[in-house]
Amino acid sequence: MEYSGEQFDVIVIGAGIMGSCAAYQMAKRGQKVALLEQFDFLHPLGSSHGESRTIRTTYPEDYYSDMVIESSRLWEEAEAEIGYKVYTKTQHFDMGPTNNKSLQCVIESCKSNSLPYSVLDHHQVFEQFKGKFELPENWVGVLTPLGGVIKPTKAVSMFQTLAIQRGAVLRDKTVVIDIKKDNEKGGVCVFTSNGSMFFGKKCIVTVGAWMQKLVKAVSGLVLPIQPLHTTICYWRVKEDHQVEFKVDSGFPTFASYDEPYIYGTPSFEFPGLIKIAVHGGYPCDPDNRTWTSTVIEDSVYSWIEQRFSGRIESSRPVFTQSCMYSMTPDGDFVIDFLGGEFGSDIVVAGGFSGHGFKMGPVVGRILADLVVNGKAQDAELRNFRLSRFEDNPKGNVKEFEEQVNSYVDSL
Repeated sequence: MEYSGEQFDVIVIGAGIMGSCAAYQMAKRGQKVALLEQFDFLHPLGSSHGESRTIRTTYPEDYYSDMVIESSRLWEEAEAEIGYKVYTKTQHFDMGPTNNKSLQCVIESCKSNSLPYSVLDHHQVFEQFKGKFELPENWVGVLTPLGGVIKPTKAVSMFQTLAIQRGAVLRDKTVVIDIKKDNEKGGVCVFTSNGSMFFGKKCIVTVGAWMQKLVKAVSGLVLPIQPLHTTICYWRVKEDHQVEFKVDSGFPTFASYDEPYIYGTPSFEFPGLIKIAVHGGYPCDPDNRTWTSTVIEDSVYSWIEQRFSGRIESSRPVFTQSCMYSMTPDGDFVIDFLGGEFGSDIVVAGGFSGHGFKMGPVVGRILADLVVNGKAQDAELRNFRLSRFEDNPKGNVKEFEEQVNSYVDSL
């Protein structure tokens, strides 16, 4: 195969949080890296923009906690290197009915992973938070010290800057239309819509909601990754209570393990407002979105009024923002070699299912390991393999169903 394009050790396609972290990690290891983005850098059209994401170690699945702990350390290392902060620490608070299977698995995961946590009944929750949270009698709360808020657009910019500082080449408005294996030279050739061609010994694909489209075009393989349009809502804190809901006052990030699954952050990015959103959305084509906001169920309004003791204006959100999930059937990531004719020359990372942003730094490290060493150090990727869908289209079998299937009602 003849080519005249630029040559790199690694080409990373997709400059959201995962691709930017991967490019940084590869450049840090002395690799010649190209990071390609189909839109402008830091665009608001995918899943890596906006004003806040949460970080927490509490997962029903055992295999995420260690990843979050390592990612928390890597967030701080990157902040020290760049010289500014994108990660603000606070506690994390989970809540839900005592018999909720997902929440019970969270507690068991805390035990098995030796994570510090406290289980509080509804009286203790009221005392702990001085009435800011109020739970029904048959609910419990789980309080853990490792939580926080990450500034996503600022964080993506941070990793892109660090990658550039270490020699990476960044190109935006570069739409990848095909990837071909170079059978003579080895490696791959990446072709773009503007006629450019890049040669790479290896390639990492981290294109978020466009993963299914690109992988199918390149290999014919259809990955079970469904783009979902989701809506983020901001609600006004009543004037006499605005200080107590601020992250500086120690208010936690939080999640409610019930129907619907609700999560949120302290008052942080917009003064006097708090983010409260529902996990889920409706299927969309990332190239032809309607941009219609997700319908807010009546149960959300009543949840806000009841859980926050009337301290939040629950009649309607002040404003909303659009984002996308890339949802797998089991809610778990896809991190694997593409295989087929490409073998280990292409690594795919996607399906982060609305909870992956916090783990961008550790996913970037894992992708760099796979490219350089052929395997990931100190990371078990069995639950993220493509092969898990071959025997079971639903993927990993779990002890619980509530959280994984919480978005189905919106489909």
